[in-house]
Amino acid sequence: MSRPNRLASETSPYLLQHAHNPVDWYAWGEEALETARREDKPILVSIGYAACHWCHVMERESFEDAETARFMNERFVNIKIDREERPDLDHIYMDAVQAMTGSGGWPLNVFLTPEGKPFYGGTYFPPRSFPNRNSWREVLTGVSTAFHDRRAEVEQQAENLTRHVATTGGFDIGIDKADAGAAPVFTPETLQQARDQLLASADKEEGGFGGAPKFPQTFSIRFLLNHYYFTRDRAALDHACLSLDKMIVGGIYDQLGGGFARYSTDREWLVPHFEKMLYDNALLITVLSEAYQLTHKPLYREAIEQSIAFIDRELSNVEGGFYSSLDADSEGIEGKYYIWDKAEIDVVLGSDAAVFNSFYGVTTEGNWEGSNILTRQVEIPQGPTRETLEAARQRLLKHRSGRVRPALDDKILLGWNALMNIGLSKAYAALGEERYREMAIANMHFIRHRFKGEGIHFYHHAYKGEARVPAFLDDYAALIGALLQLQEITGDSGYLEEARDILRFVTDHFSEPETGFFLYTHDGQKDILLRKREIYDGATPSGNSMMASNLLYLGIVFDEKDWIQRAGGMAAALHRPVVSYPGSFGVWATIVQALTYTIPEVVITGQRPENARKEFLAHLIPYRVFQSSQAENTQFPLLRDKPAGQDPLIFVCQDYACQLPVNEVTTAIRLVENVHKIKVQNVQ
Repeated sequence: MSRPNRLASETSPYLLQHAHNPVDWYAWGEEALETARREDKPILVSIGYAACHWCHVMERESFEDAETARFMNERFVNIKIDREERPDLDHIYMDAVQAMTGSGGWPLNVFLTPEGKPFYGGTYFPPRSFPNRNSWREVLTGVSTAFHDRRAEVEQQAENLTRHVATTGGFDIGIDKADAGAAPVFTPETLQQARDQLLASADKEEGGFGGAPKFPQTFSIRFLLNHYYFTRDRAALDHACLSLDKMIVGGIYDQLGGGFARYSTDREWLVPHFEKMLYDNALLITVLSEAYQLTHKPLYREAIEQSIAFIDRELSNVEGGFYSSLDADSEGIEGKYYIWDKAEIDVVLGSDAAVFNSFYGVTTEGNWEGSNILTRQVEIPQGPTRETLEAARQRLLKHRSGRVRPALDDKILLGWNALMNIGLSKAYAALGEERYREMAIANMHFIRHRFKGEGIHFYHHAYKGEARVPAFLDDYAALIGALLQLQEITGDSGYLEEARDILRFVTDHFSEPETGFFLYTHDGQKDILLRKREIYDGATPSGNSMMASNLLYLGIVFDEKDWIQRAGGMAAALHRPVVSYPGSFGVWATIVQALTYTIPEVVITGQRPENARKEFLAHLIPYRVFQSSQAENTQFPLLRDKPAGQDPLIFVCQDYACQLPVNEVTTAIRLVENVHKIKVQNVQ
């Protein structure tokens, strides 16, 4: 092992993985950039993350090779970046590589001028060339030669790329400040077009959208669930449920331990890319909770419970925080921790093996490279067979825990923790399990304790108690969303006040005044090439779509009409891409649903509102503002002039005009549905 390089003093687990490479790595910072300027060297920025399989492969093949490292150290200033620690830099340089090559991914390797401007890049490069793919040494040699022999050409390429990256994500929306505040017009016909676009790409046999590789696309599934709620379009519900069913019974789901892998390499959801990410599981728990509220399918309850148990067991710290991910590899082999030989199962389970193997599809030949990735039948039989299968699952899970485990990326990210917090609140609403509410409350306490700086300033990343890197737009936006959900499941209005204060901070420091949207980085952050606007809903929701949702909700809660108008203007500005590409704007599409079908306001008052609140939350209403209070409260417009007597009263309102209160939740639900039907009739 080589002596430690500069990365040994970093906190990111991914950077620490490279701390003994012979490459003279720098972390991103002024020291590296100043060295490049002083020595007039091109910069290599190599970006990855701890659970990235091909990042590990390239490290073993190239970055641990002494001769390759010597060449890199002589010709370049080499910088390693953890994309999860610095998503702002990843966004900028990923856009540049996608513009150059038409594709992207990780590891991301991009070459910069000494001023930090990109001029060439790619993803994984092998140690030896093969057709249509240069070797890493050939790339290094070619870039070094071009930088020294064709410098003017390189500089021009860098300028062109930087201009392109600065405008990426605009979608030719042509909005200005006035448009962003204008009253939007949304119709059911618009949403029907988005629904048609989604279902045109749907895999009607295996669920999901498109072909391999397949990602969960939870936002698209949530849109279809909502669409069914508003229209009773059975095809939308059927495909949403088919997609969830196929994932849960497939290999992308950990049949023993719960939790989902990041994506499937095949159409059938059989062979996952085995890394397990916090954010994927948070988003899947959210959509499964909403699907359960709508369908009450036992399969969804089981997946929610097992996935939260996985998070609690393998991605949680003692303070209530959640770690980032588990690696795909163990002992250098992808998926080794999760796959099985039939003979091993037979030994562990003995006489119960036959029942288990039949239900989970285990054979001597296996279903993947001679081994078995566990899949299952949809319905577990009742009675003794169910008990046998559950006991067998627990025994195999215990046996598996004795294997060499995949590496844990134990950094803690604000935005991903907030998404998990939302998932826990949604799971509590759907299932009524008190433990989930307790986990959400404890996690928010942890966030405040470990991520909060002075005033309203938060940090993006915490590792072993040390918070680093200022929070980004999606961190703040997800945090606000988590606070909104927490106030719904607890009735604690303090969460609303905290959310309002954070929203004002974001508006002051992240706004792009000329468009009404938000920039990804704080206006005080200086260590980046440029400030970007991120709009796509990708693997996680975009900060802008979450902020539009937050503005809408808090605008109603506090009667801030400017916030409501801004949210509507943001959604209206993206009308064309939302309709044409709903798979890439899934959260935006759900915001358009809210704006189209109106947003009911529901209030529960009474000295003991807990039972009514819990019963109400068990129902799926895709977008509504909900408050509950034990006493009269004049601070919030929706709570004014509403008595809090001994028994609960439920008020259903629209634009602050409330119907007569009712005592039964089922009656209130019917009133909410009537509000939606009235709105549909008005706009058609």
